[in-house]
Amino acid sequence: MRQENLYLAIQAVQKEEACSIQLLCDITGISRSSYYKWTNRNSSYRETENKELTQAMLHLYKKVERIFGYRQLTLHLRRQMNKPINAKRVYRLMRLQGIQSVIRRKRKKYAGSTPQHVTENVLNRNFEAEAPNQKWVTDVTEFKYGSGKKAYLSAILDLHDKSIVSYVLGHSNNNALVFETLELALKAAPESHSLLHSDRGFQYTSLDFKKMLDKAKMKQSMSRVGCCIDNGPMESFWGTLKCEKYYLHTYQTFEELQRDIDAYIYFYNNERLQAKLNGLSPIEFRTKAA
Repeated sequence: MRQENLYLAIQAVQKEEACSIQLLCDITGISRSSYYKWTNRNSSYRETENKELTQAMLHLYKKVERIFGYRQLTLHLRRQMNKPINAKRVYRLMRLQGIQSVIRRKRKKYAGSTPQHVTENVLNRNFEAEAPNQKWVTDVTEFKYGSGKKAYLSAILDLHDKSIVSYVLGHSNNNALVFETLELALKAAPESHSLLHSDRGFQYTSLDFKKMLDKAKMKQSMSRVGCCIDNGPMESFWGTLKCEKYYLHTYQTFEELQRDIDAYIYFYNNERLQAKLNGLSPIEFRTKAA
């Protein structure tokens, strides 16, 4: 593999810079005859397959704006090429091409608020659900755009298939934002009596929100103070959304941000494959369960 990399490096530099082959061979410690023997050889089946796989990998990597690491690339390449592909092989090819997933940024910490109503952690980090609409988790996150302006995204995620059941992007982090998100979720699943888990944000601890849950015959669960891991799947989704879409762009208007969030959540629900869902997208997994 190391010799192959040196041959490829010589070939690339000579093509771009028109340097002397002899000079490049001397620098890399490769004999000139060995290099020409390599260039004139017939490619093996494995080498030909690697070239095809690399081309498909680079095309997909560019299409998704560099957000996929080797695990996601492997899942999509398996489906696209309709054959088994080892994740370690994709990892090696990524290293050869010098590509990697976008680096995840640290999440900011926010100050808490004084609650009107609290309940215990019923979910208790049991993030598995046997069927859709049994367990939902929810939260609000912040985005910046333009010159210091802020937008807030509220969403509800189903723990069965990790799909986003409903979401609302607004200009203010207030009760109306969260209440509308719940209303949309109940419209999407009108017969649902899910357990709804959240942190202890002021919207979720309000008495009006409790009344909405009681009317829908839903049970409420809340994270413990300072334990963001109690709402781990929701936090994980925020990290994925920001890493794979938001951090890659600069937004000047609310409309631009709304457009990309709409597009990403559609992509996440319908096209982004997940290993924990047997290589299916959330909606595919949900449809199979139904």
